[in-house]
Amino acid sequence: MGYYDHDYRNPQKSKGNRSRSFLMGLTGVLLGALLVIFATDFGLFSGDLKVNPNKDAAGDTEQNVTNETVNVDVNTAITEAVEKAQGAVVEVENIQKSSMFSQENPTGVGSGVIYKKEGGKAFVVTNAHVVANATQIEIALADGTKLEAELLGSDQIMDLAVLQVDGSKIKEVAEFGNSSNLKPGEPAIAIGNPLGNFPGTVTQGIVSAADRTIGVDPNQDGQPDWQAEVIQTDAAINPGNSGGALINIKGQVIGINSMKIAQQSVEGIGFAIPSDVARPIIADLESHGKVLRPYMGVEIAPLAQVSRYHREQTLKIPNDINQGVVIMGVQSNSPAGKAGLKEFDVIVELDGEKVGSPAELRKHLYSHKEIDEEMEITYYREGEKKTTTMTLGEAEGTGE
Repeated sequence: MGYYDHDYRNPQKSKGNRSRSFLMGLTGVLLGALLVIFATDFGLFSGDLKVNPNKDAAGDTEQNVTNETVNVDVNTAITEAVEKAQGAVVEVENIQKSSMFSQENPTGVGSGVIYKKEGGKAFVVTNAHVVANATQIEIALADGTKLEAELLGSDQIMDLAVLQVDGSKIKEVAEFGNSSNLKPGEPAIAIGNPLGNFPGTVTQGIVSAADRTIGVDPNQDGQPDWQAEVIQTDAAINPGNSGGALINIKGQVIGINSMKIAQQSVEGIGFAIPSDVARPIIADLESHGKVLRPYMGVEIAPLAQVSRYHREQTLKIPNDINQGVVIMGVQSNSPAGKAGLKEFDVIVELDGEKVGSPAELRKHLYSHKEIDEEMEITYYREGEKKTTTMTLGEAEGTGE
């Protein structure tokens, strides 16, 4: 018919074409076989360019192949530190009576650290705000065992409290480390019970600052009552972590987790009470039920809150005096009363150091002075600068 291929009209030419086609096909088969052999030896089908492990460089000699198993050691310094301290961190439950039907209900949950076992008893340190206003306190051990706790003492200023429990079921006790030698950048590990639902939670970070000073306001009057010395860390400290342990890489307690900056725009700023600061407070609370502090016997307020009118008309202080502490009341038969201090005196120096706020006065009094020690006070009365010396007494409560 002539419309498929012109070679059909020439038998000789068609025969030559078939011969060439056969040779080309045979050549393709041979090349394909070689390609398969090459690809198999060099792993091209698997996607990896690698030499067949059963051949040496010449491709002739068989070699033995060993399949090795890699063992990963998960026992790092951090896991060892956590293992050492985690069992001594407990849950602390604050139970209060409700006003209706006088039922007792858990109103708050925090954390605590077992720091001592002696005479059949075990002792737990936590934050004062964790156990505030509790009618009953319970702790839960790592294995879930619950024990009723007795509050031995609480200190609002330092935000520490000490509990006592039956020690028969206590197996692990934390070891305190030295916080005075901490350096920024050191590892810090927080252990606690965040949100009251995740006991034994571990978070890791670093020491951001070892000697941060922040104002605290335990009575919520809007004015800092104390300049707390704290460890700043970026290890996550969430509600419920309060009272838990901040440990170092050796598993030693270097701080008692206390607070965090709870703002939506802030992340990774938490604070712990340094162990070196906490230890003497814990000892006083355990032995005396309170912290033995020197006191003056005065009620005080910051001069900064006094209007200019009352500065001039009531206090009658010089115009260039803008910082100080105003005495609002003097307790009878107190060290301040015996030293001659009166209402509306304005204290500006203690032992020659300037004092600009109640927090600074407390810091000098509680950190640098002892009971029965003398203290020099510089103050203004009726516009006249005066100096007196008082012998400090022992505080009955938390007053100055």
